[in-house]
Amino acid sequence: MRLAATVAILTILNAGLAAGSALAAGDPKEGEKVYAKCRACHSMDAGKNGVGPSLHGVFGRKSGTLEKFAFSKAMTEKAVVWDDKTIAAYMADPKGYIPGNKMIFPGLKKASEVENLLAFMKSAK
Repeated sequence: MRLAATVAILTILNAGLAAGSALAAGDPKEGEKVYAKCRACHSMDAGKNGVGPSLHGVFGRKSGTLEKFAFSKAMTEKAVVWDDKTIAAYMADPKGYIPGNKMIFPGLKKASEVENLLAFMKSAK
């Protein structure tokens, strides 16, 4: 079931990437509401880590490489570069995308939430 939901979300997101509009269509204000689910563990401020790493400057960063944060071996070994597509896949199913990572959040099940979150994260630079 979880795999089917992940595949469905990735299919929607990939179709949008091909069309060049789905991820660009996100609403930063709605994304800030989605980010409320992340705020307990993550900050958007540079150098401010919590239970999870700071998300400031995450676009273009390789997983598991933020200084002064103890990442799981799984996150470090995945060595994925964070961009719209990889963040969307991770947020759809964190444990499925990077098995063994420490994040306990189950993921966002609606593609619109992922799109809006990405728009907010980009606007919060």
